[in-house]
Amino acid sequence: MPFRFHDTSLVDAILIEPTSFGDDRGLFREMFKAADFVAAGLPSDFAQSNLSTSRPGVLRGLHFQTDPMAQGKLVSCVGGAIFDVAVDLRIGSPTHGQWFGDELSLANGRMLWVPAGFAHGFCVIGDSDAVVSYSVTEVFSWPHDGGIRWNDPSIAVAWPVASPVLSAKDLSLPLLADGDPGFLFSR
Repeated sequence: MPFRFHDTSLVDAILIEPTSFGDDRGLFREMFKAADFVAAGLPSDFAQSNLSTSRPGVLRGLHFQTDPMAQGKLVSCVGGAIFDVAVDLRIGSPTHGQWFGDELSLANGRMLWVPAGFAHGFCVIGDSDAVVSYSVTEVFSWPHDGGIRWNDPSIAVAWPVASPVLSAKDLSLPLLADGDPGFLFSR
């Protein structure tokens, strides 16, 4: 199996390490294999793939989509490095309101599975632009687009950037306590 699947501190969020095969030309790494993901209890049917580039210091998040268009995300960093974060928003989950974060980079090859019902965000670390690839289980839907503020004190993510570069949208997101109950998910 070319993947190692690791539980995180959040129920159902999985850190994935693909096996890299390198030689003097560079490396080869499988990023997805349906049979291996299904055997690990992860989805194998993605509806959309996305790519973003961000400058050093940029923070994107914390974003999610509401039901019935809630998205699970398979996130990888294919250039540069990011600190990637998932926040469990599922009511009834033993890890509701908790976060998990880890460095994803081209060098370490790690990916993070962020289940539906979680918020997701990342910040660029280091001095290089980051290129982030993510496959999602539902297509993007403006009417279902939501988020919570990146620096919500009730979640207290330990972001590794002091003064991140944020979009106007991300600056105006509500706190978890202020949010519409419609964006809370059942486990």
